[in-house]
Amino acid sequence: MKTRMLGPLAVSEIGYGAMSFASTYGASPARTEALRVIRGAHDLGVTFFDTAEVYGPFTNEDLLGEALAPVREQVIIASKFGWNVNPDTGERGPGLNSRPEHIRRAVEGMLKRLRTDRIDLLYQHRVDPEVPIEDVAGTVKELIGAGKVRHFGLSEAAADTIRRAHAVQPVAAIQSEYSLWTREPEPEILPLCAELGIGFVPWSPLGQGFLTGTIDSNTRFEGSDWRKNFPRFTPEAIAANQALVRLLQDLAAAKGGTPAQIALAWLLAQQPWIVPIPGTRRLERVRENVAAADLRLTEHDLDAIARTSAGIKVHGARLPEAILQYSYR
Repeated sequence: MKTRMLGPLAVSEIGYGAMSFASTYGASPARTEALRVIRGAHDLGVTFFDTAEVYGPFTNEDLLGEALAPVREQVIIASKFGWNVNPDTGERGPGLNSRPEHIRRAVEGMLKRLRTDRIDLLYQHRVDPEVPIEDVAGTVKELIGAGKVRHFGLSEAAADTIRRAHAVQPVAAIQSEYSLWTREPEPEILPLCAELGIGFVPWSPLGQGFLTGTIDSNTRFEGSDWRKNFPRFTPEAIAANQALVRLLQDLAAAKGGTPAQIALAWLLAQQPWIVPIPGTRRLERVRENVAAADLRLTEHDLDAIARTSAGIKVHGARLPEAILQYSYR
């Protein structure tokens, strides 16, 4: 696979988001299968892997650490701090916690679980309004100076916050939800990334699976699958949003691809410094996602997507309010 520059980091054009192995979309597969999929992603050319302490908590970092230990020098690993997770027990408390001492303790745990001596890209998972972003950036700067972290990132941050953080410690990458049905980064965040030379990482680039075309109004989300509480995944919203899936299906048929590949190729075509991180538990889906890097959309294709999608109203908020309240601070 070709590489892209994510700020100062050279990474594969398509990355891999490991969150789904934390039972976010229902019960996880056996550990042996999860290891097989993650290692298979690397075999297919993926060099950029994303996790977070809160996924589990802790279990996802441990899984990724074991999977990538044999190829550690060949990959870029990103993780995130910022939720109120006890660094010793993994117990989840309410709200956020980006106090400097908490960040330092969180990073020590990450290094052990990831079986590494440095974290290539350390994000603040959500902006903590109780801690000045300058203090957060300064703490990460100290960790970079100590060799425990290589680069600093922010997730779901507002433009002014990004500027303030960048003035203290250069921000390598911004991670926010971005896809054909989530366009919030376009007015301010993407232009700011272009201005400051910051890479952009779309999380949920396939709309939590919706843009693959495999979800309809008869789909039911069971167990720990967090989509059962999402406004966009009510039967009514799913039915109303099928117009976006049909757009992808029509273009996929014309291009000899799949809806998921069109959705990923569209993101890649937006800017050369955008690197999506689709997640899946199935190796065949990893193979499908990776192949999107070889699917080129023409200007005619992109214009057609722009014209048609402009007339499609997406129904439902992208996240429940309890989570959405922490975004773009």
